[in-house]
Amino acid sequence: MEHPDVSARDNQHIEAFRHKHQMKVIGTTFQSPVETFAEASFPSYVLKEVESLGFSAPTSIQSQGWPMALSGRDVVGVAETGSGKTLAYTLPSIVHINAQPLLKPGDGPIVLILAPTRELAIQIQVECNKFGSSSRIKNTCLYGGVPKGPQMRDLERGIEICIATPGRLIDMLESGKTNLKRVTYLVLDEADRMLDMGFEPQIRKIVDQIRPDRQTLMWSATWPKEVQALARDYQKEFIQVNVGSMELSASHNITQIVEICPSHDKRHRLYKLLEDIMSNADQKTIIFTGTKRTADDITRDLRHDGFPALAIHGDKKQQERDWVMQEFKSGKTPILIATDVAARGLELLHMWWRDMVG
Repeated sequence: MEHPDVSARDNQHIEAFRHKHQMKVIGTTFQSPVETFAEASFPSYVLKEVESLGFSAPTSIQSQGWPMALSGRDVVGVAETGSGKTLAYTLPSIVHINAQPLLKPGDGPIVLILAPTRELAIQIQVECNKFGSSSRIKNTCLYGGVPKGPQMRDLERGIEICIATPGRLIDMLESGKTNLKRVTYLVLDEADRMLDMGFEPQIRKIVDQIRPDRQTLMWSATWPKEVQALARDYQKEFIQVNVGSMELSASHNITQIVEICPSHDKRHRLYKLLEDIMSNADQKTIIFTGTKRTADDITRDLRHDGFPALAIHGDKKQQERDWVMQEFKSGKTPILIATDVAARGLELLHMWWRDMVG
């Protein structure tokens, strides 16, 4: 049911709002954007949780994505990383779950969210946990690199939301630990990245097991032909919202300063920047590197010179990666050296340094 304030707005106001927020909507009979959280018509317990988090207004992708998702239509959302798209699909999923029959013993999840990396999957679970307690909706997060036992126990107890990387989910399906018979709300997050990482065969194997009357939501930072083909194959008369450029870009919320220097001077300049940053309390720094070896080399050199630094990359065991992230987020170790894949989903970035290879 559309909120009265939304219904009262004329087309001129709506188009001006979309233009201001760089939105383009493609499809037939699509919904008008909401401008406040109350206009989204979420249950009171969801609104209460949103208000407690201190958000002032929906982001652009949430403003248009919420009414589209709540309509039950298939949706494609193209928006940059950091646009708030996680809440654009998790909050409507709660409404969807509450409209379904309760789970019975042996039932699989109602909502399935596929993500390319365990870091993003964990970040999505954090968002789900913020709203799950008040709604009594349970979730689990399936990803590799950790023991399967706790994940299997979650599945056996029954969960409404399953967040998963494709490989670990297929493991659980093939071993009979869960099934997709109850899935009626499917999310493909960072679809372009999943395809870049070679997950298309796994995605198709998973989606082919899900009932055809599901609602499918696909989210992507870019809109290449491979993602378009996936949408055509698995979505029915979808409506699409594009926010900002459809080319890959950095978040507009980040101030970027590019500094060009000779390779032989790069390490010296990095140390000078770190000294300036570390002179201010509570500052966190992330140094991105092109390779795992470079990440380890920089970490070793920084620690040798007294800088509190730790590294995170794909060769680290999950337990160590979790510990490093906790040390960084708590501020105990305010300098993190990371490869770009390992650093997906990190928050509170005060500086980015990219170590270019070649």
